[in-house]
Amino acid sequence: MSKPDKPLKQIHLAAHFPGVNNTTVWADPEAGSQIDFSSFVHLARTAERAKFDFLFLAEGLRLREQNGLIYDLDVVGRPDTFTVLSALAAVTERLGLAGTINSTFNEPYEVARQFASLDHLSGGRAAWNVVTSWDAFTGENFRRGGFLPQDARYARAQEFLAAAKVLFGSWRGDEIVADKESGVYLGDPEAGRFDHHSEQFDITGRFNVPRSPQGRPVIFQAGDSEAGREFAAAGADAIFTRHGTLEAGKEFYADVKGRLARHGRTHDELKILPGVTFVLGDTPEEAEEKAALIRRQQVSGQTAIKLLEQVWNRDLSAYDPDGPLPDVDPDPGEHTVAKGRASVRQHGDPLAVARRYREIAEAKKLSIRDLIIEVSSRQSFIGTPESVATEINHFVQSDGSDGFILVPHLTPGGLDVFADQVVPLLQEWGVHRTEYEGTTLREHLGLSADTF
Repeated sequence: MSKPDKPLKQIHLAAHFPGVNNTTVWADPEAGSQIDFSSFVHLARTAERAKFDFLFLAEGLRLREQNGLIYDLDVVGRPDTFTVLSALAAVTERLGLAGTINSTFNEPYEVARQFASLDHLSGGRAAWNVVTSWDAFTGENFRRGGFLPQDARYARAQEFLAAAKVLFGSWRGDEIVADKESGVYLGDPEAGRFDHHSEQFDITGRFNVPRSPQGRPVIFQAGDSEAGREFAAAGADAIFTRHGTLEAGKEFYADVKGRLARHGRTHDELKILPGVTFVLGDTPEEAEEKAALIRRQQVSGQTAIKLLEQVWNRDLSAYDPDGPLPDVDPDPGEHTVAKGRASVRQHGDPLAVARRYREIAEAKKLSIRDLIIEVSSRQSFIGTPESVATEINHFVQSDGSDGFILVPHLTPGGLDVFADQVVPLLQEWGVHRTEYEGTTLREHLGLSADTF
């Protein structure tokens, strides 16, 4: 490696337990259960063995549907977050435990109590990925329903987080004296008292979980909208982002980090962590061959049609996935085909997306399936262990991110090869820890203890 002109950044790494989407190749002979606890244990222990910062669980509140039916690209899984993370706290020692919990259908007291409890049980390793839930279909599962437009969702999320922080801060940490001789347990009779009023929340009382090792969990945010970026800059400790290419990553990194100062925060108080995949081979050619095979496993002919329907907003089951794109235009009306998928909103103008798809398919002579593979590929590091380690290090040292959340395509053993072949190189180069320096997730991420 050439001599750096500035101090090397330490690369933060995390593991995403594969779940509800077609990234997970559940039909591969080497794939295991999405629900069996042994699967969670295997991935968590692999991540901890490689000295990762944390394990990340996403959220799936309802089985998604397409044309009124459950389709198997949405793998059945996602058991309760707190149950899984609490169990993992007992079989790991240092690994951070990050759970996604939405602010639309929950209440601050309940969520704050659960995360404070997890932080106690894990010895200071809890993290909360704060998300909003956007659709009425998912909301049908809940009393509150899916009634909030986007601006109202973020307004509620901001108030939700503010209320939770009031609850976390209702204990200073020195109230419990537990003097057996005098019989005095609490040194401050006001411990846990809170009184919080905002447009969304009008709560008062006593918080019943004493101050946890981190004071409050590390706060994550996932989202790329203007409101999401500002929400993260104002109060999050880390962002789970989709910007996996170096060019896009550097733009996002500079934009969000540049917002911190006006919220009274410093450059290091927010970590940016794109979610990425990886494929390793003994040679570049072998890795590319494996990657191509995995993409065709992830996008079967049926899955290609289903993903295309999410743009066209109409039943395309009569079309051949190995044939050309439909000669009809998408239905630009209210989306009725796919239910519960946030990705349908990312397509924006479906007519414009269809025009772009047709241009790509025509230029590259692609079938429906080949096109979907082309346009739905997420950022992936593909190559030999050394070339992947080099690319990851270059990405971080170039301020494209502070590290990555790795999403293996197999459960639960998909991370093993990365831990065994890529991590040792990063450790040898001095850009990834060989031992945990601290015990809490806040310490793993290099976040100051007094940033809240």
